[in-house]
Amino acid sequence: YEKQISTRAYHNIQEISTLDRDAIVQCSRFFNYIEEIEIPKLEKKQISIKTDGITPWEDYNQKTNIFDLIKSDFEIVGKLKESTVIRRNGASSDKSGHIFNSNNCMYLFSTGSIYPSEKLLSAYAVYTYKYHNGDFSESAKKLYTDGYGSRYLVEAKQIENIPKEKLEKIDFPLDIFSPNLQNYLLECNKTLDSNLDYMGASFLWLMSVIIGNSINVSPKKGWVEPCTMWLCCVGKAGVGKTPSIRNITFPLKKINSTEIKKYQKEKDKFDYFTSLTKKEQETAEEIKQPKKTQFIVNDITLEALIELHEESKNSVGIMKDELAGFFKDMNKYRAGSDLEFWLSSWSAEGVSLNRKTAKSSFIETPCLPILGGIQPSILSLIFNEEFKDNGFVDRFLIVYPETAVELYNTNEMKHDALQWYSDYIIEMYNQVKINLVSYKEDGEIEPSTAVFSVEAKKEWERIYNEITTIQNSDTETEYFKSMLPKMKSYIPRFALIINTLECFDNGTDFLEISKENVMKAGRLAYYFINQSKKVKLESLEKTEAKSIVIANKLKNKKDQAIEMYKLNNNIKKTDIAEILGVSRQMIDKYLRDVKS
Repeated sequence: YEKQISTRAYHNIQEISTLDRDAIVQCSRFFNYIEEIEIPKLEKKQISIKTDGITPWEDYNQKTNIFDLIKSDFEIVGKLKESTVIRRNGASSDKSGHIFNSNNCMYLFSTGSIYPSEKLLSAYAVYTYKYHNGDFSESAKKLYTDGYGSRYLVEAKQIENIPKEKLEKIDFPLDIFSPNLQNYLLECNKTLDSNLDYMGASFLWLMSVIIGNSINVSPKKGWVEPCTMWLCCVGKAGVGKTPSIRNITFPLKKINSTEIKKYQKEKDKFDYFTSLTKKEQETAEEIKQPKKTQFIVNDITLEALIELHEESKNSVGIMKDELAGFFKDMNKYRAGSDLEFWLSSWSAEGVSLNRKTAKSSFIETPCLPILGGIQPSILSLIFNEEFKDNGFVDRFLIVYPETAVELYNTNEMKHDALQWYSDYIIEMYNQVKINLVSYKEDGEIEPSTAVFSVEAKKEWERIYNEITTIQNSDTETEYFKSMLPKMKSYIPRFALIINTLECFDNGTDFLEISKENVMKAGRLAYYFINQSKKVKLESLEKTEAKSIVIANKLKNKKDQAIEMYKLNNNIKKTDIAEILGVSRQMIDKYLRDVKS
């Protein structure tokens, strides 16, 4: 054997006997390296979904091969007794981690991927990091929606106390405005199909921006409210939210554009002056650094907004075509300074911003009115548990009228109506700026304070007690009561705006609010209460309907539609159609036999 190996090359060996084979295998086993691997413990994530059996993530772990999730980023480079060795694509090392056979979990040494290293990751954890940026709560909800896990114990009754009666239809109370203003709104509605509710709400925002910090209101000693309005126009795409808003806000936006252009011209002059040498500056006309006078913004960072408000002190109006992004940011920063800033600004409390990325800023009296549109399907997601306690969404006045897409309207608006309205708003803006805005020595605005007359206080007490009675009622759901405390703050603000309008039209006292104007404010409050209830009711109905779909996921769409209708025969057919992804005509066909 020894002689044979030493005198003949291996490629000259013609045959290997069984004995030779066994000897070679035995020698090879001696050099075989078996890696000893200590399998780390899997960290448990606390998720709030409760079921009567297996959870969505447990079900997903059982049904999912973890390598199927990562195969686009990793390759298999070896097989061991207890694990599969994997390497990240493009990695310089010979291996990046293991997938263990016993528990279908991944453990990475490498830090060059989206997955955390040196942690045992289940298929559910990998799915969460890959598709939900590490948000385990969101991934659990999505898996449940996709059918993983046991169903809720009482699926159809997870939301209690949903009123089945239809809400009373309440139109926007146009008579809170002057006859001339009412005529303009009605003319827009007649000729341009502009919605009266959207226009009425937009006008409240416009007045809030114009009045700003110049006047506040005190319903009683020690209680002061600003005129800040936050308004949310709800409607599906194409129903005319934006055109209706534009017909009200265009004069103010025109003034705002003029202020922006004026500032830019003055800044160009200032930049030129500062570019001169000291000797040239001595002989040139001195140009001082201009202040920003822009007072309407759309898309702006919080840092830039505060900086602008420090110079445009009366108010800065936020006007957004879509509020979805604004609400999303509040959800993102619900535990941080952004949300706290907005909650404080609604109450006109001093706010500051201290960040490494921006200079420290402070606003003594913020006035930041908000106006924007949103689709009902998106808003229904906002009225959820995350916003229930902080009261953020309850600060928004909801406008959700019954709307439909209209055929082409051949009526023409008279030019003098547009001109009258434009002149009316521009004159009002100028009068406030010249006669009502006054400044203290430190440059901050010194607001005037409007108070209620003796009769107005009695009317205010009556309305306040009516709302308090509703708050204490056992027949009203707590879910619907949440906006009522904010409405007690809004009613004095409504009265201030209505009173200021009347002063411009009739020359009455700016600083004494009459009983009639408090009564108008009360009617406006009940309009917004009803609108808020409408949105919340629809949100609950849709959530309940979606739970029916999940509970009956194995049934066809017709049976799912019938189950929704049986649970709540007041649910809109358009909502059922939207949830199931079919036409309303198809829903009519599904429910024909049920209705008969």
